[in-house]
Amino acid sequence: MDKKYKGVFTVVCTAFDEKGEVDEAALRRHIRWQLDECKVHGIIPCGSTGEFAFLTPAERQKVVGITIDEVKKQVPVIAGAAACATREVIEAGNCYKDMGVDGIMVVPSYYGHLGQGELYTHYSEIAKNVDLPLVVYNNPGTSGSDILPATVARLANEFENVVAIKESTGAMQRVVDIQLLAGDNIEVVCGCDTLALEMFRMGVEGWIAAPANVFAKQCVKLYELAVVEKDQAAAWEFYKKARPIYDLFENSGQYVALAKAGLEMMGRGIGKPRLPLSEPSEELKAELKALIDSF
Repeated sequence: MDKKYKGVFTVVCTAFDEKGEVDEAALRRHIRWQLDECKVHGIIPCGSTGEFAFLTPAERQKVVGITIDEVKKQVPVIAGAAACATREVIEAGNCYKDMGVDGIMVVPSYYGHLGQGELYTHYSEIAKNVDLPLVVYNNPGTSGSDILPATVARLANEFENVVAIKESTGAMQRVVDIQLLAGDNIEVVCGCDTLALEMFRMGVEGWIAAPANVFAKQCVKLYELAVVEKDQAAAWEFYKKARPIYDLFENSGQYVALAKAGLEMMGRGIGKPRLPLSEPSEELKAELKALIDSF
């Protein structure tokens, strides 16, 4: 199968001004830097790192619209379209389709603690009612629901537009289980930053990355070494240096705050996180600054 989700897809932060409103100019600058200087392969607005859960529906549409306009088909735009209710996901997905996105990414209905049957129904209804490529986002740590490989395979085998899964459980056997059950009907994309190289070695070729907001060049370099050049020795040496970045973002749980703090340190500030999210501690800031200075 010729994989479509190759490379590094940045889950871009949503820029806010001093009043806490969406800052269009800052968001455009951030996206342009990601594309022109960092050379990422895709942009994802309104994902977890984009604080979608703290945006109104109108704000989400605004962010997606700005992103589409700024990217101008240079790379794919995959919009986060998650919501608690299936009907809201369908409404958002069709709205984003009309706006011109290349696909949608959907995490399970958070708070619901859904069973496998409910998860199948949720995603099957989305697949039937939104004529776009659908990236399933499995992150039980935040959503409270774990989409098991058998359910993933059932969806992929039944619906041609269920095209990829962002796997964020941190369990490497999930990659193999999904590949064995679904074959070429779905692409596994890395959603666990601390397993990026390991997943690349298992045949995964895409990485949906929060740290890429700050460390996009490092993420792209790891991808190029491991996947494009297939220089595993060089990839391993670079991974050892870059791994503390991914540990910090994954283990602290403050990936939004760290991304925004890091951009501020680099002179590329896009505002603070929206309440109730807070800024990182001074200890985390010091650790982040040391990592930025090390590259």
